[in-house]
Amino acid sequence: IFDDVCKKFEAELVEFDGEDDYVHLLVTYPPKVAISSLVNSLKGVSSRLIRKKQYPSISKQLWGSALWSPSYFAGSCGGAPIEIIRQYIEQQNTPH
Repeated sequence: IFDDVCKKFEAELVEFDGEDDYVHLLVTYPPKVAISSLVNSLKGVSSRLIRKKQYPSISKQLWGSALWSPSYFAGSCGGAPIEIIRQYIEQQNTPH
């Protein structure tokens, strides 16, 4: 889901990992894309498609009636080598 959304924004999902209650995405995207629009689409589309499948375990994890919290954190990697960022994300536990 995240990969498909990124492609629509001419972005690339480089890495994905996380925990039970959050995810880490490493995304490269063109400067013309507003990060808030990309994140909004990632959360909205994934929520709609995941909820459509009606996984019983998901309903226990909702934020009220929402799949995702309304907040997010986006950070710039600046000059950090992509492999260092990728390694950090890979070291996170995989979501269930």
